[in-house]
Amino acid sequence: MYGIFKAGSPGKPLPEADIDGTYKRLRWQIFAGIFIGYAGYYLVRKNFTLAIPSLVEQGYSRGDLGLALAGVSIAYGISKFLMGAVSDRSNPRYFLPAGLLCSALIMFLFGFSEWATSSIAIMFVLLFLNGWVQGMGWPPCGRTMVHWWSKHERGSVVSVWNVAHNVGGGLIGPLFILGMAWFNDWRSAFYVPATVAVGVAVFALLTMRDTPQTCGLPPIEKYKNDYPEGYDDSHEREFSAREIFVEHVLKNRLLWCIALANVFVYLLRYGVLDWAPTYLQEVKHFTVDKSSWAYFLYEWAGIPGTLLCGWLSDKLFRGNRGATGICFMALVTIFTVLYWLNPPGNPTIDMLCLIAIGFLIYGPVMLIGLHALELVPKKAAGTAAGFTGLFGYLGGSVAASALVGYTVDHYGWDGGFALLVGACILAILLLALTLRQAPTKRAA
Repeated sequence: MYGIFKAGSPGKPLPEADIDGTYKRLRWQIFAGIFIGYAGYYLVRKNFTLAIPSLVEQGYSRGDLGLALAGVSIAYGISKFLMGAVSDRSNPRYFLPAGLLCSALIMFLFGFSEWATSSIAIMFVLLFLNGWVQGMGWPPCGRTMVHWWSKHERGSVVSVWNVAHNVGGGLIGPLFILGMAWFNDWRSAFYVPATVAVGVAVFALLTMRDTPQTCGLPPIEKYKNDYPEGYDDSHEREFSAREIFVEHVLKNRLLWCIALANVFVYLLRYGVLDWAPTYLQEVKHFTVDKSSWAYFLYEWAGIPGTLLCGWLSDKLFRGNRGATGICFMALVTIFTVLYWLNPPGNPTIDMLCLIAIGFLIYGPVMLIGLHALELVPKKAAGTAAGFTGLFGYLGGSVAASALVGYTVDHYGWDGGFALLVGACILAILLLALTLRQAPTKRAA
Protein backbone atom coordinates (compact mmCIF):
# COMPACT_ATOMS: atom_id res chain seq x y z
CA MET A 1 0.00 0.00 0.00
CA TYR A 2 2.84 2.38 0.83
CA GLY A 3 4.22 2.02 -2.68
CA ILE A 4 0.90 3.05 -4.20
CA PHE A 5 0.44 6.12 -1.99
CA LYS A 6 4.10 7.05 -1.52
CA ALA A 7 4.69 10.66 -0.50
CA GLY A 8 5.80 12.96 -3.29
CA SER A 9 9.31 14.27 -3.93
CA PRO A 10 10.22 17.96 -3.59
CA GLY A 11 9.27 20.00 -6.64
CA LYS A 12 11.25 22.71 -8.40
CA PRO A 13 11.36 25.76 -6.08
CA LEU A 14 9.07 28.57 -7.21
CA PRO A 15 10.38 32.11 -7.75
CA GLU A 16 10.27 34.21 -4.58
CA ALA A 17 7.64 36.51 -6.08
CA ASP A 18 5.21 33.60 -6.63
CA ILE A 19 5.46 32.00 -3.19
CA ASP A 20 2.97 34.14 -1.28
CA GLY A 21 0.21 34.03 -3.90
CA THR A 22 0.63 30.30 -4.50
CA TYR A 23 0.63 29.52 -0.80
CA LYS A 24 -2.57 31.48 -0.20
CA ARG A 25 -4.38 29.95 -3.19
CA LEU A 26 -3.36 26.38 -2.40
CA ARG A 27 -4.24 26.67 1.28
CA TRP A 28 -7.84 27.64 0.46
CA GLN A 29 -8.03 24.89 -2.16
CA ILE A 30 -6.52 22.23 0.08
CA PHE A 31 -8.73 23.17 3.02
CA ALA A 32 -11.80 22.72 0.81
CA GLY A 33 -10.44 19.31 -0.17
CA ILE A 34 -9.87 18.01 3.36
CA PHE A 35 -13.08 19.56 4.76
CA ILE A 36 -15.42 18.23 2.09
CA GLY A 37 -13.38 15.03 1.79
CA TYR A 38 -13.67 14.25 5.49
CA ALA A 39 -17.36 15.17 5.55
CA GLY A 40 -17.74 12.60 2.77
CA TYR A 41 -16.45 9.88 5.10
CA TYR A 42 -19.40 10.52 7.42
CA LEU A 43 -21.81 10.04 4.53
CA VAL A 44 -20.85 6.35 4.49
CA ARG A 45 -20.11 5.64 8.16
CA LYS A 46 -23.41 5.49 10.08
CA ASN A 47 -25.79 4.43 7.28
CA PHE A 48 -26.46 1.06 8.89
CA THR A 49 -28.33 2.66 11.79
CA LEU A 50 -30.96 3.99 9.34
CA ALA A 51 -31.51 0.48 8.00
CA ILE A 52 -31.92 -1.20 11.39
CA PRO A 53 -35.75 -0.71 11.61
CA SER A 54 -36.20 -2.44 8.24
CA LEU A 55 -33.84 -5.24 9.24
CA VAL A 56 -35.76 -5.72 12.48
CA GLU A 57 -38.92 -6.18 10.38
CA GLN A 58 -37.08 -8.96 8.54
CA GLY A 59 -36.66 -10.85 11.81
CA TYR A 60 -33.28 -9.75 13.17
CA SER A 61 -33.12 -8.82 16.84
CA ARG A 62 -31.90 -5.39 17.92
CA GLY A 63 -29.20 -7.02 20.01
CA ASP A 64 -27.82 -8.95 17.05
CA LEU A 65 -27.86 -5.86 14.86
CA GLY A 66 -26.14 -3.89 17.60
CA LEU A 67 -23.43 -6.55 17.68
CA ALA A 68 -22.96 -6.20 13.93
CA LEU A 69 -22.80 -2.43 14.24
CA ALA A 70 -20.05 -2.71 16.86
CA GLY A 71 -17.76 -3.89 14.07
CA VAL A 72 -17.44 -0.32 12.83
CA SER A 73 -16.20 1.12 16.13
CA ILE A 74 -13.84 -1.77 16.88
CA ALA A 75 -12.20 -1.61 13.46
CA TYR A 76 -12.13 2.19 13.33
CA GLY A 77 -10.30 2.54 16.64
CA ILE A 78 -7.57 0.11 15.56
CA SER A 79 -7.38 1.37 11.98
CA LYS A 80 -7.12 5.03 12.89
CA PHE A 81 -3.89 4.17 14.68
CA LEU A 82 -2.37 1.69 12.24
CA MET A 83 -3.45 3.50 9.08
CA GLY A 84 -2.08 6.68 10.60
CA ALA A 85 1.39 5.15 10.36
CA VAL A 86 0.82 4.37 6.68
CA SER A 87 -0.59 7.86 6.12
CA ASP A 88 2.51 9.50 7.60
CA ARG A 89 4.55 8.02 4.74
CA SER A 90 1.92 8.50 2.03
CA ASN A 91 0.55 11.20 -0.23
CA PRO A 92 -2.75 12.38 1.34
CA ARG A 93 -4.05 13.42 -2.07
CA TYR A 94 -4.43 9.73 -2.99
CA PHE A 95 -4.73 8.20 0.47
CA LEU A 96 -7.93 9.99 1.55
CA PRO A 97 -9.92 9.45 -1.69
CA ALA A 98 -8.89 5.78 -1.80
CA GLY A 99 -10.34 5.08 1.64
CA LEU A 100 -13.52 6.98 0.80
CA LEU A 101 -14.01 5.03 -2.42
CA CYS A 102 -13.53 1.73 -0.58
CA SER A 103 -16.12 2.77 2.02
CA ALA A 104 -18.57 3.78 -0.72
CA LEU A 105 -18.03 0.41 -2.42
CA ILE A 106 -19.02 -1.41 0.78
CA MET A 107 -22.17 0.73 1.04
CA PHE A 108 -23.02 -0.09 -2.59
CA LEU A 109 -22.67 -3.76 -1.68
CA PHE A 110 -25.14 -3.29 1.18
CA GLY A 111 -27.47 -1.36 -1.09
CA PHE A 112 -27.57 -3.62 -4.13
CA SER A 113 -26.86 -7.12 -2.75
CA GLU A 114 -29.29 -9.04 -0.55
CA TRP A 115 -26.36 -11.30 0.35
CA ALA A 116 -24.80 -8.43 2.33
CA THR A 117 -27.68 -8.49 4.83
CA SER A 118 -28.31 -12.25 4.78
CA SER A 119 -26.69 -12.95 8.17
CA ILE A 120 -25.31 -11.17 11.22
CA ALA A 121 -21.85 -12.61 10.56
CA ILE A 122 -21.72 -11.19 7.03
CA MET A 123 -22.97 -7.80 8.23
CA PHE A 124 -20.39 -7.74 11.01
CA VAL A 125 -17.54 -8.52 8.61
CA LEU A 126 -18.65 -5.88 6.10
CA LEU A 127 -19.13 -3.26 8.80
CA PHE A 128 -15.74 -4.16 10.28
CA LEU A 129 -14.17 -3.64 6.85
CA ASN A 130 -15.99 -0.33 6.53
CA GLY A 131 -14.68 0.76 9.91
CA TRP A 132 -11.18 -0.16 8.80
CA VAL A 133 -11.19 1.92 5.61
CA GLN A 134 -12.91 4.72 7.53
CA GLY A 135 -9.63 4.94 9.45
CA MET A 136 -8.04 6.33 6.28
CA GLY A 137 -9.90 9.64 6.67
CA TRP A 138 -8.53 11.45 9.72
CA PRO A 139 -4.77 10.75 9.41
CA PRO A 140 -4.22 12.30 5.94
CA CYS A 141 -6.19 15.37 7.03
CA GLY A 142 -4.00 15.70 10.12
CA ARG A 143 -0.86 15.28 8.03
CA THR A 144 -2.09 17.94 5.63
CA MET A 145 -2.89 20.47 8.35
CA VAL A 146 0.48 20.25 10.10
CA HIS A 147 2.24 20.79 6.77
CA TRP A 148 0.15 23.69 5.47
CA TRP A 149 -0.70 25.66 8.65
CA SER A 150 1.76 26.78 11.32
CA LYS A 151 1.57 26.30 15.09
CA HIS A 152 -0.03 29.64 15.99
CA GLU A 153 -2.84 29.47 13.43
CA ARG A 154 -3.51 25.75 13.55
CA GLY A 155 -6.01 25.76 16.43
CA SER A 156 -8.53 27.88 14.53
CA VAL A 157 -8.01 25.91 11.32
CA VAL A 158 -8.41 22.51 12.98
CA SER A 159 -11.50 23.63 14.88
CA VAL A 160 -13.21 24.75 11.65
CA TRP A 161 -12.17 21.55 9.88
CA ASN A 162 -13.37 19.45 12.81
CA VAL A 163 -17.04 20.38 12.23
CA ALA A 164 -16.86 18.51 8.90
CA HIS A 165 -18.06 15.40 10.73
CA ASN A 166 -21.17 17.28 11.90
CA VAL A 167 -21.82 18.46 8.35
CA GLY A 168 -21.36 15.03 6.78
CA GLY A 169 -23.19 13.12 9.49
CA GLY A 170 -26.10 15.55 9.35
CA LEU A 171 -26.59 15.00 5.62
CA ILE A 172 -27.22 11.25 5.86
CA GLY A 173 -30.80 11.73 7.04
CA PRO A 174 -31.87 14.14 4.26
CA LEU A 175 -30.19 11.93 1.64
CA PHE A 176 -32.08 8.91 2.98
CA ILE A 177 -35.36 10.85 2.82
CA LEU A 178 -34.51 11.83 -0.76
CA GLY A 179 -33.70 8.23 -1.65
CA MET A 180 -36.98 6.98 -0.20
CA ALA A 181 -38.87 9.64 -2.20
CA TRP A 182 -37.13 8.63 -5.43
CA PHE A 183 -36.88 4.85 -5.06
CA ASN A 184 -39.16 3.88 -2.14
CA ASP A 185 -36.39 1.51 -1.06
CA TRP A 186 -34.91 1.33 2.44
CA ARG A 187 -31.61 0.24 0.92
CA SER A 188 -31.28 3.75 -0.52
CA ALA A 189 -29.86 4.57 2.93
CA PHE A 190 -26.71 2.92 1.57
CA TYR A 191 -26.44 3.63 -2.14
CA VAL A 192 -27.65 7.27 -2.31
CA PRO A 193 -25.06 8.60 0.20
CA ALA A 194 -22.45 6.31 -1.40
CA THR A 195 -23.07 7.91 -4.78
CA VAL A 196 -22.46 11.36 -3.29
CA ALA A 197 -19.35 10.04 -1.55
CA VAL A 198 -17.87 8.97 -4.89
CA GLY A 199 -18.28 12.53 -6.15
CA VAL A 200 -16.65 13.82 -2.97
CA ALA A 201 -13.68 11.47 -3.47
CA VAL A 202 -13.14 12.87 -6.97
CA PHE A 203 -13.32 16.42 -5.60
CA ALA A 204 -10.74 15.60 -2.91
CA LEU A 205 -8.41 14.08 -5.48
CA LEU A 206 -8.59 17.24 -7.62
CA THR A 207 -8.11 19.73 -4.77
CA MET A 208 -5.73 18.11 -2.26
CA ARG A 209 -1.94 18.25 -2.47
CA ASP A 210 0.96 16.65 -0.60
CA THR A 211 3.45 18.86 1.27
CA PRO A 212 4.33 22.46 0.33
CA GLN A 213 7.76 21.27 -0.73
CA THR A 214 6.26 18.99 -3.40
CA CYS A 215 4.60 22.12 -4.84
CA GLY A 216 7.87 24.05 -4.95
CA LEU A 217 7.12 25.99 -1.77
CA PRO A 218 9.16 26.38 1.43
CA PRO A 219 8.05 24.62 4.66
CA ILE A 220 5.18 26.36 6.45
CA GLU A 221 7.48 27.21 9.39
CA LYS A 222 9.74 29.24 7.11
CA TYR A 223 6.87 30.85 5.22
CA LYS A 224 5.12 31.98 8.43
CA ASN A 225 8.32 32.48 10.46
CA ASP A 226 6.67 30.33 13.11
CA TYR A 227 9.02 27.61 14.38
CA PRO A 228 8.13 25.10 17.12
CA GLU A 229 10.59 24.48 19.92
CA GLY A 230 13.56 22.41 18.75
CA TYR A 231 12.72 22.71 15.04
CA ASP A 232 15.51 21.74 12.64
CA ASP A 233 15.96 20.13 9.23
CA SER A 234 15.18 16.68 10.63
CA HIS A 235 11.52 17.70 10.90
CA GLU A 236 11.29 17.69 7.10
CA ARG A 237 12.61 14.18 6.44
CA GLU A 238 10.47 11.04 6.25
CA PHE A 239 10.80 8.59 9.16
CA SER A 240 10.85 4.81 9.12
CA ALA A 241 7.90 2.99 10.66
CA ARG A 242 10.07 2.02 13.65
CA GLU A 243 11.13 5.63 14.26
CA ILE A 244 7.53 6.77 14.17
CA PHE A 245 6.15 4.10 16.51
CA VAL A 246 9.02 3.77 18.96
CA GLU A 247 10.87 7.08 19.07
CA HIS A 248 8.04 9.54 18.51
CA VAL A 249 4.94 7.75 19.85
CA LEU A 250 5.64 5.01 22.40
CA LYS A 251 8.42 6.98 24.12
CA ASN A 252 6.42 10.22 24.18
CA ARG A 253 5.22 10.73 27.77
CA LEU A 254 2.99 13.69 26.96
CA LEU A 255 1.32 11.75 24.16
CA TRP A 256 0.49 8.97 26.62
CA CYS A 257 -1.05 11.57 28.95
CA ILE A 258 -3.43 12.99 26.36
CA ALA A 259 -4.23 9.51 25.00
CA LEU A 260 -5.34 8.42 28.47
CA ALA A 261 -7.20 11.72 28.90
CA ASN A 262 -9.00 10.93 25.65
CA VAL A 263 -10.44 7.76 27.22
CA PHE A 264 -12.24 9.84 29.84
CA VAL A 265 -13.23 12.64 27.47
CA TYR A 266 -14.86 10.07 25.16
CA LEU A 267 -16.46 8.32 28.14
CA LEU A 268 -18.19 11.59 29.05
CA ARG A 269 -19.00 12.50 25.44
CA TYR A 270 -20.73 9.23 24.59
CA GLY A 271 -21.86 8.45 28.13
CA VAL A 272 -24.07 11.56 28.10
CA LEU A 273 -25.06 11.34 24.42
CA ASP A 274 -25.86 7.63 24.15
CA TRP A 275 -27.84 7.49 27.39
CA ALA A 276 -29.60 10.87 27.16
CA PRO A 277 -32.87 9.53 25.66
CA THR A 278 -33.11 6.74 28.23
CA TYR A 279 -32.20 8.94 31.20
CA LEU A 280 -34.50 11.77 30.21
CA GLN A 281 -37.47 9.44 29.71
CA GLU A 282 -36.89 7.27 32.80
CA VAL A 283 -35.86 9.94 35.29
CA LYS A 284 -36.94 13.33 33.93
CA HIS A 285 -40.17 12.07 32.35
CA PHE A 286 -39.46 13.52 28.89
CA THR A 287 -41.58 12.41 25.96
CA VAL A 288 -39.87 10.64 23.05
CA ASP A 289 -39.99 13.74 20.83
CA LYS A 290 -38.50 16.00 23.51
CA SER A 291 -35.67 13.59 24.27
CA SER A 292 -34.95 13.33 20.53
CA TRP A 293 -34.69 17.10 20.27
CA ALA A 294 -32.34 17.12 23.25
CA TYR A 295 -30.17 14.53 21.49
CA PHE A 296 -30.08 16.65 18.33
CA LEU A 297 -29.24 19.89 20.18
CA TYR A 298 -26.39 18.19 22.06
CA GLU A 299 -24.70 17.25 18.78
CA TRP A 300 -25.21 20.53 16.94
CA ALA A 301 -24.21 22.67 19.91
CA GLY A 302 -20.77 21.18 19.39
CA ILE A 303 -20.25 23.15 16.17
CA PRO A 304 -20.00 26.68 17.67
CA GLY A 305 -18.37 25.24 20.78
CA THR A 306 -15.58 23.64 18.77
CA LEU A 307 -14.99 26.83 16.78
CA LEU A 308 -14.81 28.93 19.95
CA CYS A 309 -12.47 26.46 21.63
CA GLY A 310 -10.05 26.53 18.71
CA TRP A 311 -10.07 30.33 18.60
CA LEU A 312 -9.52 30.65 22.36
CA SER A 313 -6.75 28.06 22.21
CA ASP A 314 -4.86 30.14 19.65
CA LYS A 315 -5.63 33.66 20.84
CA LEU A 316 -6.28 33.63 24.60
CA PHE A 317 -4.24 30.57 25.64
CA ARG A 318 -1.51 31.21 23.01
CA GLY A 319 -1.37 27.64 21.76
CA ASN A 320 -1.52 25.94 25.17
CA ARG A 321 -3.91 23.09 24.27
CA GLY A 322 -3.76 21.46 27.72
CA ALA A 323 -4.84 24.60 29.59
CA THR A 324 -7.67 25.22 27.14
CA GLY A 325 -8.88 21.64 27.51
CA ILE A 326 -8.80 21.88 31.32
CA CYS A 327 -11.00 25.00 31.32
CA PHE A 328 -13.55 23.41 29.00
CA MET A 329 -13.60 20.12 30.94
CA ALA A 330 -14.05 22.00 34.23
CA LEU A 331 -17.16 23.66 32.79
CA VAL A 332 -18.33 20.28 31.43
CA THR A 333 -18.06 18.89 34.97
CA ILE A 334 -20.22 21.70 36.38
CA PHE A 335 -22.98 21.26 33.80
CA THR A 336 -22.89 17.46 34.14
CA VAL A 337 -23.49 17.80 37.87
CA LEU A 338 -26.35 20.27 37.25
CA TYR A 339 -27.85 17.90 34.67
CA TRP A 340 -27.64 15.07 37.22
CA LEU A 341 -28.97 16.91 40.28
CA ASN A 342 -31.68 18.98 38.60
CA PRO A 343 -34.97 17.52 39.94
CA PRO A 344 -37.65 16.24 37.54
CA GLY A 345 -40.11 18.86 36.35
CA ASN A 346 -37.53 21.41 35.15
CA PRO A 347 -37.11 20.41 31.49
CA THR A 348 -35.70 23.77 30.42
CA ILE A 349 -32.75 23.37 32.78
CA ASP A 350 -32.15 19.82 31.54
CA MET A 351 -32.15 21.01 27.92
CA LEU A 352 -29.83 23.92 28.68
CA CYS A 353 -27.44 21.60 30.52
CA LEU A 354 -27.34 19.17 27.60
CA ILE A 355 -26.75 22.01 25.15
CA ALA A 356 -23.95 23.34 27.37
CA ILE A 357 -22.30 19.92 27.68
CA GLY A 358 -22.50 19.42 23.89
CA PHE A 359 -21.15 22.95 23.33
CA LEU A 360 -18.20 22.32 25.63
CA ILE A 361 -17.21 18.65 25.17
CA TYR A 362 -16.37 18.72 21.46
CA GLY A 363 -13.67 21.34 22.03
CA PRO A 364 -11.51 19.02 24.18
CA VAL A 365 -12.17 16.20 21.69
CA MET A 366 -10.76 18.41 18.93
CA LEU A 367 -7.90 19.75 21.07
CA ILE A 368 -6.59 16.29 22.00
CA GLY A 369 -6.31 15.41 18.32
CA LEU A 370 -4.64 18.74 17.61
CA HIS A 371 -2.31 18.41 20.62
CA ALA A 372 -1.25 14.98 19.39
CA LEU A 373 -0.27 16.49 16.03
CA GLU A 374 1.90 19.06 17.79
CA LEU A 375 3.66 16.70 20.20
CA VAL A 376 5.53 14.92 17.42
CA PRO A 377 7.39 15.92 14.26
CA LYS A 378 5.16 16.54 11.25
CA LYS A 379 6.12 13.24 9.64
CA ALA A 380 4.68 11.30 12.58
CA ALA A 381 1.49 13.35 12.98
CA GLY A 382 -0.99 10.81 11.63
CA THR A 383 0.28 8.02 13.87
CA ALA A 384 0.18 10.26 16.95
CA ALA A 385 -3.42 11.31 16.28
CA GLY A 386 -4.37 7.70 15.58
CA PHE A 387 -2.78 6.67 18.87
CA THR A 388 -5.05 9.01 20.85
CA GLY A 389 -8.03 7.91 18.75
CA LEU A 390 -7.30 4.26 19.54
CA PHE A 391 -7.63 5.01 23.25
CA GLY A 392 -10.73 7.15 22.76
CA TYR A 393 -12.69 4.60 20.73
CA LEU A 394 -11.58 1.30 22.25
CA GLY A 395 -11.52 2.71 25.79
CA GLY A 396 -13.96 5.60 26.09
CA SER A 397 -16.60 4.59 23.54
CA VAL A 398 -16.80 0.99 24.71
CA ALA A 399 -16.95 2.10 28.35
CA ALA A 400 -19.71 4.59 27.52
CA SER A 401 -21.87 1.73 26.26
CA ALA A 402 -20.97 -1.21 28.47
CA LEU A 403 -19.57 0.28 31.68
CA VAL A 404 -22.18 3.03 32.06
CA GLY A 405 -25.01 0.58 31.37
CA TYR A 406 -23.61 -1.96 33.83
CA THR A 407 -23.13 0.72 36.49
CA VAL A 408 -26.68 2.04 36.09
CA ASP A 409 -28.09 -1.50 36.28
CA HIS A 410 -26.34 -2.18 39.59
CA TYR A 411 -26.06 1.26 41.26
CA GLY A 412 -28.77 3.33 39.59
CA TRP A 413 -28.39 6.60 37.71
CA ASP A 414 -26.56 8.17 40.66
CA GLY A 415 -23.83 5.58 40.18
CA GLY A 416 -23.76 6.26 36.44
CA PHE A 417 -23.35 9.99 36.92
CA ALA A 418 -20.71 9.49 39.60
CA LEU A 419 -18.79 7.54 36.97
CA LEU A 420 -19.18 10.36 34.43
CA VAL A 421 -18.11 13.06 36.88
CA GLY A 422 -15.14 10.93 37.87
CA ALA A 423 -14.20 10.70 34.17
CA CYS A 424 -14.24 14.50 33.93
CA ILE A 425 -11.93 14.83 36.93
CA LEU A 426 -9.49 12.21 35.64
CA ALA A 427 -9.41 13.91 32.21
CA ILE A 428 -8.56 17.22 33.88
CA LEU A 429 -5.77 15.66 35.97
CA LEU A 430 -4.23 13.96 32.94
CA LEU A 431 -4.40 17.16 30.86
CA ALA A 432 -2.75 19.00 33.76
CA LEU A 433 0.30 16.76 33.35
CA THR A 434 0.92 18.39 29.95
CA LEU A 435 1.10 21.94 31.30
CA ARG A 436 4.85 21.76 31.85
CA GLN A 437 5.41 21.35 28.13
CA ALA A 438 7.79 24.05 26.95
CA PRO A 439 5.93 26.87 25.18
CA THR A 440 6.36 27.29 21.46
CA LYS A 441 8.81 30.02 20.47
CA ARG A 442 8.62 32.09 17.35
CA ALA A 443 11.78 32.64 15.40
CA ALA A 444 13.32 36.03 15.82
